[in-house]
Amino acid sequence: MRPTFTLAVLLGALVGCGRTMPEQPAPSGEPEYLYLWTAAADSSSPDYLAVVDVTDRGERYGRIVATLPVPGRANVPHHTEHEMPADGRLFANGFGSGKTWIFDLTDPTAPRLAGELADVAGYTHPHSYLRLPGGNVLATFQMRHDATGMRPGGLVELTGDGRVVRSGSADAPGLDPATRVYSAGVVPALDRIVTTTTDMTGRSEASRQLQIWRLSDLSLLTTIVLPDGPAGDESILTAEPRVLADGKTVLVSTFSCGLYLLEGLDTGAPSVRLVASFPKEDRTYCAIPVIAGNYYLVTVPAYNAVVSLDISDPAHPREVSRLTLGEGDVPHWIAISPDHRRVAVTGYGAMLNRVVLAEFDAASGLLSLDRRFGVPDPARPGLVIEGVPHGAVFSRRQDHGPAPVPSSSPPRPDR
Repeated sequence: MRPTFTLAVLLGALVGCGRTMPEQPAPSGEPEYLYLWTAAADSSSPDYLAVVDVTDRGERYGRIVATLPVPGRANVPHHTEHEMPADGRLFANGFGSGKTWIFDLTDPTAPRLAGELADVAGYTHPHSYLRLPGGNVLATFQMRHDATGMRPGGLVELTGDGRVVRSGSADAPGLDPATRVYSAGVVPALDRIVTTTTDMTGRSEASRQLQIWRLSDLSLLTTIVLPDGPAGDESILTAEPRVLADGKTVLVSTFSCGLYLLEGLDTGAPSVRLVASFPKEDRTYCAIPVIAGNYYLVTVPAYNAVVSLDISDPAHPREVSRLTLGEGDVPHWIAISPDHRRVAVTGYGAMLNRVVLAEFDAASGLLSLDRRFGVPDPARPGLVIEGVPHGAVFSRRQDHGPAPVPSSSPPRPDR
């Protein structure tokens, strides 16, 4: 979904089918939770973080067990970190208020607000957060204040309690002043960071760009423009870089439903090429992806679906599964559990106030709807939330890592 539409929907709120799944591993019995960063249902109520119990076969499965309101009104809750960090402190932004909230989730059923940040190191409107080796947080900021108006933003490294470590500017001579830092992918093995440039408040040619940085000193190395494909607009609105399992290969999505392979990242002349695309309809833009071993899961609103791609050959992704939701559902954000067994989906349209849970098989890439979660309504399954959930993240499991991934890709099943 195009970010400007995302913002408009949230502000307005404020004033499957799938294949049969192979049997999954037995749950460990450790409590598991899903955190939902939620905009208030109306402007008189506070935005809040909701804690949902998603413990397999638990008595409270699918129930909200705690909420934590945040100060202010109409913050427009947007992105959280995509994975629960080891220190239990989750960063999340309120894009409308330009604030960062730090949630202490070391006790999931008693969440606590551990910090609140506004402009940082001269940068404003934080967007995405990623953990760096060592545990610090890399935050993307869309803009910075300038005497002539807003200029391109940058990157800021923060400690887990929000103290500034260092920063780097996305601005450079000759750069379009409308360039905005959107999201990022961190590639420690190559001493690189990849950022995208979609403007949350508008649309410009700068949104076709990627920026490449040196991780060790947060210096901007180069800015490159994505080429279009057969449709002529696949490069518009660069969205989410994702680092693959080898720790070096990067795939970059666009809100215009293109998927690009970034090559030569460790050279002075990196390049990108379109390797896949999906159809898009007016105001139904592709959005958040996640990586699960050899699979790339992404929301495709034109299909009302989450699509699973086999990326064992990243130059030739191929679809292996499609979880189709209800008519009018516009899936946007997805989060995957640490064991890669479950996927949470939030969105817009008919699912504006719902979160859907799916099961995922890490061996085959198949997705199926979890109809036990939330309301037992065949037409509108999922958990109904009082408000508009956006960012979602699963709690961190301590007893095991991600599910094992086979060394070779399975045969492609029928959809």
